[in-house]
Amino acid sequence: MWKHIASNALTFFIVALFLLVGAVGWATKHYSDPGPLTQAICFEVPAGSSMSRVADRLAEQNAVTSRMILRVGADYSDKSGLLKAGSFLIPERSSMEEIVDIITRGGANTCGTEVLYRIGVNQVQGVVRDLDPATSRFVELATFDPVAGEAPEEYLAVREEADTRYRLILAEGVTSWQVLNAMQNISMLDSDVTETPPEGRLAPGSYDLTPGMAVSTILSQMTSRQNDIIATAWANRVDGLPLNSPEEMLILASIIEKETGVGAERRQVASVFVNRLNLGMRLQTDPTVIYGITEGEGVLGRGIRQSELRAETPWNTYVITGLPPTPIANPGRASIEAAVEPDQTDYIFFVADGTGGHTFTTNLDDHNRAVAVWRGIEAERAANPPAEAPAEAEAETP
Repeated sequence: MWKHIASNALTFFIVALFLLVGAVGWATKHYSDPGPLTQAICFEVPAGSSMSRVADRLAEQNAVTSRMILRVGADYSDKSGLLKAGSFLIPERSSMEEIVDIITRGGANTCGTEVLYRIGVNQVQGVVRDLDPATSRFVELATFDPVAGEAPEEYLAVREEADTRYRLILAEGVTSWQVLNAMQNISMLDSDVTETPPEGRLAPGSYDLTPGMAVSTILSQMTSRQNDIIATAWANRVDGLPLNSPEEMLILASIIEKETGVGAERRQVASVFVNRLNLGMRLQTDPTVIYGITEGEGVLGRGIRQSELRAETPWNTYVITGLPPTPIANPGRASIEAAVEPDQTDYIFFVADGTGGHTFTTNLDDHNRAVAVWRGIEAERAANPPAEAPAEAEAETP
């Protein structure tokens, strides 16, 4: 009898074990299989949430098929205690395993509302925008001028929300005075700096902000990033350059940055200035004249006068020979790299060609002909001004 009972018990145990193994295998597969979402969603995890509550809300939004499997999977992978508050983009067909990873890995929010501050050469602009999960594209809600103190309702509505992200975009070619002046007028920042940083030492690009962040902290990040770019570029410079130091490289890069907005031209422009330096010719570049007038404090906003082309300033390369004493703006990585690895050309002149680019020439006769063409284009434009000037697009840098 006891043998019979023991045999039945063993059989039951084996069956139960097989069922358990099968259930675990099924649950594991279900946990990693694609989920039911047919469209991406922006999922908010409030501060203080538990994995159990999050699992319930995910099920309510049809993002998962089993609350229990998600909770068990999160526990088994030791991620239940790593839940992060914020707004997270959950792509369509995300598995429960992928969702748990998204809401526990940390870092910046991946969707929701974002406030951008763009510091450009000609303006400072604030933008409030939302990420549309369905298209993974941002929808602009409002634009404003932070320097003028404008605060649209869309900004006021989101500035106190914990999951609102803030980011600063610094364009290439902005002066250090413009950067500091802009940041001093962004109300969410702690303006703890009054002295303008050295020209050229702030790296253009994208920087994450937090409310109450000190301006000095952001400037330190910009300086550190630029120092790394400078060190790498100088270490990789080609032989034979008429540059004696990283500072001279930075000065040349800033001139290249201000002379062209066409990326493909940077190394050609660099070749012109390198050739002129090697030949002992003056650089004769208008942006240096403008910097001598403004010293980087704002935009000139008009044409250069003939008297200003002749005026003796430390930066006027129509008057001085060689490089000016300091950079004239904050150059981006591409212009710095162009300064230390220019194209190999015989060009010593260039002039605008009417398309946004330039005509490059090797001798004065060809240059004068190119100048005549450009003057004709200018005259035609003056006689037939466009009804509305096209908007100028500004690229963003990670």
